[in-house]
Amino acid sequence: MEMQLPPHEGDELSVVDMHTGGEPLRIILGGYPEVKGDSVLSKRRYVREHLDHLRRMLMYEPRGHYDMYGALIVDSEIPEAHVGVLFMHNEGYSTMCGHAVIALGRFAVDYRLVKEPQSPETQVNIHCPCGLVKAFVEYSNGKTGGVRFLSVPAFAFATDVTVTVEGFGDVTVDVGYGGAFYAFVDAQRFGLDVTKSRTRDLVDAATAVTNAVRSQVKLNHPISDDLAFLYGTILTDGKDDFSSDATSNICVFAEAQVDRSPTGSGVTARVALQYHKGLIQLNQTRTFQSGVTGSQFTGKAVEETKCGDFRAVVVEVAGRAFYTGVSCFVQEPDDELTCGFLLK
Repeated sequence: MEMQLPPHEGDELSVVDMHTGGEPLRIILGGYPEVKGDSVLSKRRYVREHLDHLRRMLMYEPRGHYDMYGALIVDSEIPEAHVGVLFMHNEGYSTMCGHAVIALGRFAVDYRLVKEPQSPETQVNIHCPCGLVKAFVEYSNGKTGGVRFLSVPAFAFATDVTVTVEGFGDVTVDVGYGGAFYAFVDAQRFGLDVTKSRTRDLVDAATAVTNAVRSQVKLNHPISDDLAFLYGTILTDGKDDFSSDATSNICVFAEAQVDRSPTGSGVTARVALQYHKGLIQLNQTRTFQSGVTGSQFTGKAVEETKCGDFRAVVVEVAGRAFYTGVSCFVQEPDDELTCGFLLK
């Protein structure tokens, strides 16, 4: 039987669903109203202030779930960008998302947002709220594969900072930037293991750290105040010294949302911290593993640079994304739950 939408009123919202390392990405193709603004950052402010009901509709139940993640394609003011993008999740709008960049790179080639794909790799310039990110998509015989991307300048914002965490006392954390700010701490500080402990316990510890850092550490970013907020906390296995073995972590971001992947922007920030501490050198590739799913990204610092007064590095992160389906969503006018809800 041919599938078709039932009779309905109102606009349709069409999406393509993907995942990268288990972390979902809902790419919005059509049905969104005009997003106003003369820059990607101003467009981010506009959707937050005027179109947030659509984020809730697509991210929340019954169409999504607590840990859904989305990407809205917008026009970019940067001439060399193939696509601009706004990221969304259960709490609002992030400034960078590595797993989404990996998925969007493949999507952009498959959906011909890049007019003339090249073998063995096609470059896709993606304008994220944090800046221009260059993705490179494996392409051969009309088929796309793995994706690597070069980050915006990433840096160690602060190391060995002591914060008072409710329920845990004084805790020493590092704060790194990889397109978004994260706090990093060894899970063993809380008696936890990122690959074996209950996810609920890991989420509670990471959330407590996030709350403490947000209230006790003032962040700033040289480019824009819109970037100066703590996105979340990443608990690690403590294996920061360079090794050929994989190192595991779990990222808890936004409103206690759990990343199923190793977290692309988190890997970027973690590599920047390791380089800052002299634990890795340029072009030493490390494997980063999700404590939740076991999926893996690789990451390496490839170039020294500056971000304002911060010594920074460009980080290359690589992974794979896969398609899971396409959907067309509608809203019926008498549906009292049409704007969505969340269950924690």
